[in-house]
Amino acid sequence: MSFLTPKPFPFDYDDWKKRPFHERAKMLCQAWAVQGYGAPASAYLFYILKIALFIWLWFVFAAQSTELGTWREVSSWWFKPEALLKAILWSMVFEGMGMASGSGPLTARYLPPFGGIFYFLRPGTIKMPYLPQIPYLGGHKRTWVDVILYLAFIGSIFRALLATTVETTHLIPIIVLLPILALLDRTIFLASRGEHYFIATICFLFPESVIPGTKAVWWAVWFWAATSKINRHFPSVIGVMVSNSGILRFEGLRKALYKDYPNDLRPGRLATTMAHMGTVTEYAFPILLVLGDGGPITIIALVIMLGFHTFITSNVPMAVPLEWNFMMVYGGFVLFGYHAGTSVFTISDPLLAGLIITAVVILPIIGNLFPAWVSFLISMRYYAGNWAYGVWLFKGDSEEKLNQHLVKPASTIPHQLSRFYSQQTIDSLLEMVIGFRMMHLHGRVLHHLIPKAVDNIEEYVWRDGELVCGVVLGWNFGDGHLHREPMLEAIQADCNFESGELRCIFVESQPFGQGYHDWRIVDAKDGLLGSGRTYVDDIIDLQPWPTSS
Repeated sequence: MSFLTPKPFPFDYDDWKKRPFHERAKMLCQAWAVQGYGAPASAYLFYILKIALFIWLWFVFAAQSTELGTWREVSSWWFKPEALLKAILWSMVFEGMGMASGSGPLTARYLPPFGGIFYFLRPGTIKMPYLPQIPYLGGHKRTWVDVILYLAFIGSIFRALLATTVETTHLIPIIVLLPILALLDRTIFLASRGEHYFIATICFLFPESVIPGTKAVWWAVWFWAATSKINRHFPSVIGVMVSNSGILRFEGLRKALYKDYPNDLRPGRLATTMAHMGTVTEYAFPILLVLGDGGPITIIALVIMLGFHTFITSNVPMAVPLEWNFMMVYGGFVLFGYHAGTSVFTISDPLLAGLIITAVVILPIIGNLFPAWVSFLISMRYYAGNWAYGVWLFKGDSEEKLNQHLVKPASTIPHQLSRFYSQQTIDSLLEMVIGFRMMHLHGRVLHHLIPKAVDNIEEYVWRDGELVCGVVLGWNFGDGHLHREPMLEAIQADCNFESGELRCIFVESQPFGQGYHDWRIVDAKDGLLGSGRTYVDDIIDLQPWPTSS
């Protein structure tokens, strides 16, 4: 593997290509276990440089505030509410422009390496409205009204970032525009990490409750992320993530994550122990932070929190929420470290208390109990491996219709990669995504769904819904709700796939406390072909790969 070239398959490409699907899938899972996605070193350099840009520009914006200062004086102002506010606003717009999560080569975004703003500013691109029936504004095609409102949202944030003092008049336009954009295109709200940064921004409208209100948001993120890991999926996530780590490259460690590499790739004792420790840790340090008063308990909790997020960041998860992890650490030190003496329970304004309870208590509860109703981001189910997902099966070369008929700044992934790599390298990158999906526990659901969806899988090209979503919508972050029936219907309206040309398998998350995944099989032209429910008990002992094609 060179600086620019991905790691090749650890097996003979020509032999692999001739094998039936189930054997190819097995080899891909075995390859993932020891080398992950196989991204080149240049991919990691891309993210390091991007984080450096993110932090540097925060200093630039902070320097505009009269009560803050330059990076040389950071020790005297990093803990001030306006410094945190500017970090929140900068994070929201950086995410909302598609520059942070869901960007770059680890999310199959190569040319251009960013989606987001290039899509959101282009009329005619596909959007996902909450109310599609609203005349003109509710359709699936972006209009100039959408573009102007998005520009106004971005502009209002930069107006606040460049202000010498951020006033309520700077925040009101942001807080008004993002919900409007959410109704017109849920993609923009999710991309902006509205479940976190939007709610935190609202807290700054209530000066007496800024610190406790923002503390409640941060604490809820940790609490629900930990809660979402109370399932049988998370040990598989540990294996998938650590096997793909850009830092932990020890092959022996990676093999030890599984029961018996290469024959049994179910999570082994090490992965299971790490999963349980991670869940306990993510519950423990928020509790300690709330109990602490700035003394030894607070210091211990902050060290654990720093180590927790450092571990996640160092593994460079496939959705690359790197800037978000930096913000969680920074916010943790500001809110629970420097302002340790302010209790999260001292929110004085009942309106703010009601908004926070709705956003970080009621909605996550609904989203965990009824995951089909609420995005996993709004439910705050991070890193748990229990996500809705989709598999898009294109017959023959029918995927080319996406390039021929859709308005979008980026071409399909094979076209993007053809500018850099040979067909063999392109195959290695795209096919490894199959290994990624199957190595998660929820991937076992596909064993009996693929034969239901298509008669002969060998006639189809497998594209994970995440990849299709990234190309079509301009942003993808593991939310299978973005690339289900509404997006398929919008694509079909322009591409007109024939019966059997495009089949989609949509698998829903496992509800909290329930042991099943609901699923649907949909044809682009003919609609719903079948639906059902698969129980986790029936797949927990299966290998990641199917036993037959």
